[in-house]
Amino acid sequence: MAVFLALSLLLGLLVLATLLRPLWPQARGVALGIGLVVLASAALLYRLVGTPQALDAAVRQAPATLADAVAQLQAALARDPQRVEGWALLGQAYLRLGDPGKARDALARAAALAPDDPDLLTEAAQARALADPAHAFDAQAIALLESALKANPAHQRARWFLGVAQRQRGENAQAASTWEPLLAQVDTATAASLRKEINAARAQAGLAPLAAPAAPAPLLSVKVSLDPALAARVRLQPDATVFVIARQAGGPPMPVAVQKHPASALPLAVRLGDADSPMPTLTLSQLHEVELVARLSASGQAMRQDGDLESAPVRVTLPAAQPITLVIGAR
Repeated sequence: MAVFLALSLLLGLLVLATLLRPLWPQARGVALGIGLVVLASAALLYRLVGTPQALDAAVRQAPATLADAVAQLQAALARDPQRVEGWALLGQAYLRLGDPGKARDALARAAALAPDDPDLLTEAAQARALADPAHAFDAQAIALLESALKANPAHQRARWFLGVAQRQRGENAQAASTWEPLLAQVDTATAASLRKEINAARAQAGLAPLAAPAAPAPLLSVKVSLDPALAARVRLQPDATVFVIARQAGGPPMPVAVQKHPASALPLAVRLGDADSPMPTLTLSQLHEVELVARLSASGQAMRQDGDLESAPVRVTLPAAQPITLVIGAR
């Protein structure tokens, strides 16, 4: 850094000497005054808006460990303590280093600088609980969670942690009430687990359990039959099975809804809905269009085998107002 400053000073003097040369013979004092003012002004301006620490090799060096990164982040925050993202990163780093107390303090600084950020408010509240020997949410943590929900009533983590805090304080009815809106925000599997927690809280509060959720309405009605010409010459094996499959139109072969029935039930009528999805992360109600097909499997295996018979695929817009007819063997 000293070499850089010396070179900068020398370059500045050379430039000024060139520019002020015409004044030197008649007004040396004026020339010297102008030169000193320009150099002093440049130095002051760099001090105010420049980044002299960027010249320090120790600052420019990439951290080798998380502890090194924390040290550099601490130094940066000492120079500029208003950096919200810096305090948030420092808090997460302390959590990874297993120091919840320092994480709590760093995230509290971040939350104080961004009082309308529900993510930071929630992280600060969680850090307070992690730093507590009993992992309890204290009054300040609860206030942070309430502020997060005021900023964003749909914030799932803030709502969940607030319910946990209320349960810790024996406020079971309030906890159940806090958690109930989450049922409409989460997937089916998560909702089932959450409903158990809500009903446990309601039971401890002396309240009746929530009513069982209504079965989702079917989105597709399908009629499946075997082509008459094929039925006259094909003898179905005892293990023969019919799979009624809905998959993404133009997408992967993995079904978004499927039902399995014995071939002896043909012709049959089925109703497909979200409950028939093999993947809770993708259901019929999430799609606008699907492709329907019925497969007759001689072996009863879900994976298509040689000799299996299928209906012609039919594209359907959801929800379908009329039953869809699939004829196996008719192409």
